[in-house]
Amino acid sequence: MARDMVQEIQRAIPEYQQPLEGPFGDIMTQGIEQAILHCVDTIKNPAAPADNWVHVFRQLGKVEFNEGRSLDCLQTAYRVGGRVAWRHVAEFAHARGVSTDELCRAAEAIFAYVDEISALSIQGYTAARTRAAGMIARRKRRLLEMILASPPASPQAISGLAAAARWTLPEWVTMVALEPRPDQHKLTTPAVHEEVLLDLESAEPCMLTTDPERDLGQLEAELQGWRAAVGPTVRLSDARISLRWARRALGLVHRGAIEDAPVTRCDDHLATMWLLTDEFLVRQLSARSLAPFDGLTAKQRARLSETLLAWLQSRGSAPELAAKLNVHPQTIRYRMHQLENLFGDKLSDADARLEMEIALRAERLTGKP
Repeated sequence: MARDMVQEIQRAIPEYQQPLEGPFGDIMTQGIEQAILHCVDTIKNPAAPADNWVHVFRQLGKVEFNEGRSLDCLQTAYRVGGRVAWRHVAEFAHARGVSTDELCRAAEAIFAYVDEISALSIQGYTAARTRAAGMIARRKRRLLEMILASPPASPQAISGLAAAARWTLPEWVTMVALEPRPDQHKLTTPAVHEEVLLDLESAEPCMLTTDPERDLGQLEAELQGWRAAVGPTVRLSDARISLRWARRALGLVHRGAIEDAPVTRCDDHLATMWLLTDEFLVRQLSARSLAPFDGLTAKQRARLSETLLAWLQSRGSAPELAAKLNVHPQTIRYRMHQLENLFGDKLSDADARLEMEIALRAERLTGKP
C-alpha cells in the first residue's frame, strides 16, 4: 500500500516527481508510513497516543510553506493516498466477503481520516505562514529604520537586510509622514502593498512607497484616523530628505500655512515650503523691503499690504484691482498714490518688487507682519 501510494502521488503531482532523497524523501515517506501505521495502531487501541502522528502532519504543512508551494499539492496527495488506501481495503474486503454496509463504513472512515490529516497540515502551514509574516514584518520595519538612519547605513547592510526581508531594492522612493488626527479615536492599519515599508509604532510614524501611483491613489480612503503628508520622490539614498520635507509639511498644516487635508502632497506646496524654509531670513527681508510701512497703523498697513500684493501679482489697472479686492476703483487709485509716496522708485525696480512680493506672501502665510 505504501509503495502504491508513493507511485500514484508522484504520478499525479509533478512537483513531487523527484527522488525520495534528503529532507523531501524523509518527510514524504514518513508521512505515508505514519498515515498507515496510525490506522494500524488504533485498530488495537483507539486511544493510542497521537502526538507523533499529529506532529508529522503538521510538519508536512510547514514543509510545504517553506518550500514555497501552496497547499494544493499536499491536499491532492492526501486525496490520491486515500483512493489508493480504499482500493487496497476494497480488494481485501471483497476477497473475504465483507458486507456492503461494512465497506461503506470503511470508505467513510478512510475519507474522514484524509480530512483529519488535511486539517492538521493546514494548521502547520498556517502557523509557518504566520511566523514568516511576522518575521518579514519585523525585518521590513528594521529595513525602514536602516534606510532612514543618520548617519546612513552602508549600501551593503541595506542590501543584505532587503534580501532577508524579500524586498527588492528600488532606485526611487517616496516617503509619507503620518500622524494620528486629534479628531479621530479609532486608528486603523492601512492595507498597503507588500512592497510598502510601514512603521506605525514609532513616535513619528511613516511609510515608504516605491510606486506612488499604485500606493497613494487610495491612500486617503485607507488612512482612517490618520493625517498624511507625501514627500518628494527621491533616490533611495535620499529617503530621509523626502521624509524631512513631508514632516515639514505636516508642521505647516498645524500652523495653518497649508490647508488641512487628509493627505497633503509636498509637490502641491513647493513655493510655500520654500518660502518658509528659513523664517529668520524672511523676517529680515520683510523688515528691509517693507520698512516704509513702519509708521502706519495696523489697519493702514493691512489695507496697503493687500493692495500692494495684488498689484505686484497682476500689475493690473485700477478697475482690475478694484474688482479683485472688491473695492471702488477710486479707492485703489488713492491707495496706489499712497504706495508711490511710501516706496517711490522701488516700485519700478524688479529686484525690489520681487523682495516685496516675497515678504508680503510670507506675511500672508504666517499671519505675522
